[in-house]
Amino acid sequence: MSDDWDTVTKIGSKVSGGASQRETVVRGKAALNAAQRTGNIVGTEKKFATGNPASKSGVEGQRLTKVDRSDDIVPVQKVNPEIGAAIRDRRSKEPYKMTQAELAKKVNAQANDIKTLESGQAIKNQALLNKVARVLKISPKTGKALDEEPAKGSSSKK
Repeated sequence: MSDDWDTVTKIGSKVSGGASQRETVVRGKAALNAAQRTGNIVGTEKKFATGNPASKSGVEGQRLTKVDRSDDIVPVQKVNPEIGAAIRDRRSKEPYKMTQAELAKKVNAQANDIKTLESGQAIKNQALLNKVARVLKISPKTGKALDEEPAKGSSSKK
């Protein structure tokens, strides 16, 4: 065994040479075992890769990367005014007739959120849009009613 207590074998990082003694970087299990057999002090450090969390979020992360790389101002996605009009029309019809406040209470939102959603000025909030669409039984993408019967002439039932 060596009496040199100042020699350190460090795993997982590189240190550029200088006035002090250079630390040895060992990669692999065999090299680690060889360093331990020499009797030197061996310190290990594990590196944790954080990765890019934006790459895991899908399309929105790609959009944000595009926004970061561009110099111009990218507009915020807003709700299609046609969907807002469909929500307003559906909410005013008889089986679903309710006020904005009543609809907001059913979807657990603020009445002002429903107001901006219907006016088409709301920033796109897919979760709120899905809740409203579920209550009013409309498509959250097109605003068309989901429970309307097909035209009477197209039915082949006799």
